[in-house]
Amino acid sequence: MNTIKDIDLNLLVYLDVLLRERNVTRAAAQLNITQPAMSNGLKRLRNLLNDPILVRTSEGMMPTQRALDMQEALRTVLYSVEEMIQPVREFEAATSDRVFRIMASDYAASTLMPRLLEALDEQAPNVSLDIMTPSDISFHDVENGKVDLAINRFEKLPQSFHQKVLWQDEFSCLIHKEHPLLQNYTLDEYLKAQHVWVSKTGFGVGVGMDPHDVQKLGWVDEALDKLEQRRHIKVFTRNYHVAMYLARQGLVATLPTRAAALYESDELLVKKEPPFTIPGLTLTMIWSPLLQHDAGHRWFRQIVADTAAEE
Repeated sequence: MNTIKDIDLNLLVYLDVLLRERNVTRAAAQLNITQPAMSNGLKRLRNLLNDPILVRTSEGMMPTQRALDMQEALRTVLYSVEEMIQPVREFEAATSDRVFRIMASDYAASTLMPRLLEALDEQAPNVSLDIMTPSDISFHDVENGKVDLAINRFEKLPQSFHQKVLWQDEFSCLIHKEHPLLQNYTLDEYLKAQHVWVSKTGFGVGVGMDPHDVQKLGWVDEALDKLEQRRHIKVFTRNYHVAMYLARQGLVATLPTRAAALYESDELLVKKEPPFTIPGLTLTMIWSPLLQHDAGHRWFRQIVADTAAEE
């Protein structure tokens, strides 16, 4: 029987990366070792555990059931070790030139980032932001600490992530001031109008939209579906500013109120409450346990949360 003193603990790190990447070459690249070294590590793991660990299938390398059963406990152990050996260093915001990488939906970037930049200019003028879209990264990138924060609306999250709610938001309609809908602002007239749809973005590259697939259309259309109603969507977009610009061209834009408020002073547009009830949305930031105790990351999380709390 193997005891811990008989085991090369680096193999646990290899196993963790292999189970996440499910590819020897990618796992080797992430650990900055050669592909033969990673292949040898996998061979040693198979001998140690008396299990294939990864099996080649038509869909690529897939973990065995034993490997899957070990994965959560393995992550817990490695996170604990990371936290234990993390050096304790103070973070000097005023002089730091650190780059913080944020995945932010278009909605979050439009509503939160301008105010966050103002706060950074005051407290940390040399700090920079690298803002990415949801299609640029995966949950693995967040889990591995490659991304400092992901800010979006999330339906399901891995249990290992830390998270904090930034705000709750409602919905509003942006309508051209001469649109006939404003003369008789009812649900029936709303449904007769032409609309611009703007996405509820998540992780991964998006695909084309199907107007009949209500489950993928999101908040507004799911609310209408409960009323057994459909709206006429003329344009699908993934960009809130495009949606708001198209409202100036005569389409009706129904979108989160904080986004609509960006165009509230536009003399061509009128902001109205929707003529039906749409459940609100929650904007959340998430981050890796690997970054939980990093002094700079703690400071950055706090400044993001403080900025979001400002009215």
